Amino acid sequence: MHPLLPSLAAACLYAGVTGYQGLRLVQRTMPDKRLLLLLGTLALVAHGVSLFVQLLSPSGLHLDFFNASSLIAAAVILLILLALYRMPVENLLLLLFPLGCLTVLFAEFAPSGTAPAISEQPGILAHILLSILAYGMLTIAVFQSLLLLLQDHHLKHKHPSGLIKNFPPLQTMESLLFGFLLAGWLLLSASLVSGWIFLDNLFAQHLVHKTLLSVLAWVVFGLLLWGRHQLGWRGYKAIRWTLAGFCLLMLAYFGSKLVREFILHI
Repeated sequence: MHPLLPSLAAACLYAGVTGYQGLRLVQRTMPDKRLLLLLGTLALVAHGVSLFVQLLSPSGLHLDFFNASSLIAAAVILLILLALYRMPVENLLLLLFPLGCLTVLFAEFAPSGTAPAISEQPGILAHILLSILAYGMLTIAVFQSLLLLLQDHHLKHKHPSGLIKNFPPLQTMESLLFGFLLAGWLLLSASLVSGWIFLDNLFAQHLVHKTLLSVLAWVVFGLLLWGRHQLGWRGYKAIRWTLAGFCLLMLAYFGSKLVREFILHI
């Protein structure tokens, strides 16, 4: 099956539901939640089909930049659609549906580059996918924490403007942040476990920096989730811990490469 048809279907559905939401926003009326869920789910299903065809092939896993971006966008949209059943997060979809539309089109039409297909054992492929999804989900959590900081600043100074006015309530945005953090932490946990099972040696010289920093990030995010549940951590404390964990994760993915190539020369 060629991914062109599901990719175009997903892009059209994302664009259509974005137009519908934008029209309702201009008219100052609330969009129909059931219609958003229906169209969003159909778009996500088409998006998932196109991803399945693009990622998997007999030669291995095609996980270039645009495919990875499309995968992360689909995962975030899925999480928000699930949250929509319990929280008023419709207006966040006004940002995410266009993101889904763009990523699915780029994954289909942008040049794939020279990155070869990853032809590893299924367990290692699962580890790679889980790592990318964890990194993507926690990146979205960082953006969510910055939006939360911006919204809190505007509300404290009593001059919310623009799209800030249409954001969900502060408590809902905070709950969504911890939803992203929990999803990212679980994916990171699965990534570490799958790496321990399927990789020969997680603490080999070329992996030790990435492993240790990833474990430290896992601990930081775990402590933050524990502090939220047991001690009621929120606000600036939650944002600081989120940024600290993300910095460790950034060092794990990019800093380890710097250490290997410019310090250890391996």
